[in-house]
Amino acid sequence: MTHFASYIAIDWSGAKGARHRGIAIAEARGNAAPRLVRPGHVWSREEVLRWLLRRAAREPTLFGFDFSFAPPLIERGEYLPGEADVPKTARAFWAYVDAKSDDEDLGAASFLEQVHRRHFYFGIADGVKADFVRFRQCDARLNAQGGRKTASAYDPIGAAQVAKASFAGMRLLHRLGGKVAIWPMDPLPVNGSAVVEIYTRIYLRRAGLSGSKLRSRAALNEALRALGSRPARLRFEPNDHQTDALVTAAGMRQLALSEPRPFDPEGLTPEIARTEGWTFGVL
Repeated sequence: MTHFASYIAIDWSGAKGARHRGIAIAEARGNAAPRLVRPGHVWSREEVLRWLLRRAAREPTLFGFDFSFAPPLIERGEYLPGEADVPKTARAFWAYVDAKSDDEDLGAASFLEQVHRRHFYFGIADGVKADFVRFRQCDARLNAQGGRKTASAYDPIGAAQVAKASFAGMRLLHRLGGKVAIWPMDPLPVNGSAVVEIYTRIYLRRAGLSGSKLRSRAALNEALRALGSRPARLRFEPNDHQTDALVTAAGMRQLALSEPRPFDPEGLTPEIARTEGWTFGVL
């Protein structure tokens, strides 16, 4: 059993600009149905940061963000091989990304497109995609379990890409450092709030679904019931960002309360915790 009063999932965005329709926030509290937080609001990333800090101070909350907390390092020994002065721990790398990015609202497109362009695959003109993509140890473990996490932090193109969101998220994590625990880079606090990395497909799989996007109240509530949750009370048909957040919030709650050691997954070592992190739910 965990000490958290609430479980909050944040569907994140790495898009350029100051406001992002791709951001959605959902909360699962007690045994109540998960709910959307300000469902008609168009969030900025900096606004999410300020909101999170207020909520974290109010009560012990587990916050989940759907981006990679660090690029892979274990496989090659470096985040950006051949580059001088690039840190080799996640926390120092977040500071590096933040210092090298000049985009508005914690964006990081300039980091990928200009500062370290040669490390990222933007299309066929860059060569063979397989030469760019690498994966973290937790991603490889999830893939081996049939979880199908195939997006790479070095692939910033296409609808399924996670690179832009992840590097923007690293800027947010840098701003959170020292204010809220970030697991597993930080140990899980005994009483306070914490931030973890999430992946919606894990909870869809736990619900017995194939992993496709949910875009209706009926499909959403089918997934929630399978996760032991009450149905969501919505007066509108949700978009896939909202359903991702709602399902993941319910799934985080179920995982934290039902698994005997949700924060002690097999395969997580101190080195991986310092450098690559881990997705909450990969056991």
